[in-house]
Amino acid sequence: MTEELKKLRGEHCLNIFVSFEIKQRITELATRYDRTMADIVRSLIRVGLPVMEGLSQAEEEMLNDYVRLFRRMRKMRDLKDV
Repeated sequence: MTEELKKLRGEHCLNIFVSFEIKQRITELATRYDRTMADIVRSLIRVGLPVMEGLSQAEEEMLNDYVRLFRRMRKMRDLKDV
């Protein structure tokens, strides 16, 4: 049973605090490309989400491979001991 999502006004807003340097970089990008700061932040989030999801997935795969390798090495060590 899926609940229907209701989009309420202001429900999708984010308030975040960033360093002065990051704000300055965003402002410079907005000025350079003749966009608003909000447009730049939206673009950064849109581009950054898939990157972060990909990194997370890569970390999970790497961890699973490491665990598999560790188990295999332990089995080989146990066989040598016998």
